[in-house]
Amino acid sequence: MKRVVSACICQTLRFFAKDELGPELAAGTVRQEVEHYKRTLDKNRTLYRLVEESEQPDGSIVLKVIKQYNHCPVGDYLN
Repeated sequence: MKRVVSACICQTLRFFAKDELGPELAAGTVRQEVEHYKRTLDKNRTLYRLVEESEQPDGSIVLKVIKQYNHCPVGDYLN
């Protein structure tokens, strides 16, 4: 028999706006989407650690995050 002792997933996510939006509107839309993603993690009580958040020259935002996988224990992954 096996049992998951701890589990996390490491993701790199790129948030970008649709091409038809102007640069100012696109930047605001991307920022809103990133904040919505973070609020959703908090709302769902998903444990996570934001490793890096960087804005790219094209206006997109790249997040590197380590987060809890399927509500399994996280062990020392998030330390």
